[in-house]
This record gives sequence, C-alpha cells and structure tokens, in this order.
Amino acid sequence: MESRAFTVSLDKNPSISLKVIPGHFTTSHFHTTHYLDLDNLKTNTSVARDVARELALPYLASTLVDTIVCMEGTSVIGAYMAEELSQQGMSIINSGREIHVVTPISNIHRKLMFKGNLQQLIVDRNIIVLVSTISSGITLNSALECLSYYGGKPVGISTLFNACPQRHEQEIHSMFTNEDIPNYQTFKPNECPMCKKGRKLDAIIVHDGYIET
Repeated sequence: MESRAFTVSLDKNPSISLKVIPGHFTTSHFHTTHYLDLDNLKTNTSVARDVARELALPYLASTLVDTIVCMEGTSVIGAYMAEELSQQGMSIINSGREIHVVTPISNIHRKLMFKGNLQQLIVDRNIIVLVSTISSGITLNSALECLSYYGGKPVGISTLFNACPQRHEQEIHSMFTNEDIPNYQTFKPNECPMCKKGRKLDAIIVHDGYIET
C-alpha cells in the first residue's frame, strides 16, 4: 500500500508537504479514496513551525487571540502558532500578549470538556480552534459545542486539511483542501461506490494512523 504513496506540497512553501496514499479507506463516519499522513506536519518541530507561520497569517493584523484550542494532536503547531501571533511588531495585533494553548478531554459520555484549572482560559476568551482535518465536521462541531458551553468566543478556525470547504458556514483557514488531492472523495458507508463494486478495504483510519485490513 505504501508503494502507491505520493507527496503533495504547499505551493507557496514547498517545505510543507504531506504523504497521500490512494485506496479504499474507512473512518468511523465515512469511506474515502485517500489516506493523508499528517504526522510529519504535527510532530516534526521544524516543519510544524513553518506550518504555524502559514496558519497564523490570517490573524496577525486583525484578530485578538487569548487561547488556541488544539484538537487531534496539533498542540506542537498550536504552540508555535501562539509564538507567531504574539511576536513583536507594529502590525501584529497580539504583540506582547499572553496566548495559551490547551486541549480538551473527553468525559465518560464522550463529550469534550476542560479541566477546572483550564476553564478560566476559555470563559469569555477569544479562541482559535485548530484541528488536524475537517471531513465530516464532527470533531469541529464537538469543539464548537464545547466552547459554547463554557462561554468561549471562537474568533477563528484553522485546519491542516479541509475535505469539503464549501460545506461549512464558518470561514475556515485551511493549509490543504480536497482540491489539492487528485480525485479525492468521501462517501457515506452505504453509498460508497468502491463497496458496491466489491472492492475490499485497504485500511481503517484511526486517530494516529491506520490499521490494514
């Protein structure tokens, strides 16, 4: 399966790239034609810093930020993003401000929540939500629902990959989109054309990788 992999680079910064494997994959919510390996973007510190610079750009001059809420293992990027947003500069609105980087946890009902000592960083705070991917929108919606419960004020949404930018009412700043991946598609499991043709799954996509079937 790895032999089919190819690389997609960001046009304005080729040092930022992701590995893509075409095939037949499933998540807990949908089937898809490609697996996107975003691990290097999230764990390689030099690459994560470049990613953070790109993701910070839309907010530098106009958006007050108190907290970055990181989902799906994006905390390294979030920390560098906070550093970029608070750097010294005449045109940087958050220059010299303290920006916190936090990650929610799941309770026994699988709902997102923040520990008591972190809630003060959410209530009435200006928040950027940073997620790894937006496909079905379930992770993003859960994060926004959580922020609404605690009284946080979302001022931006950023993601490494957005599968369907046109589906979302909110403005989302995306590093890559489905248009960057040739023939990328997602399907509801009962509508998947690959399943209807009898093609077996190559792998199950999980939070931190995939499991071959």
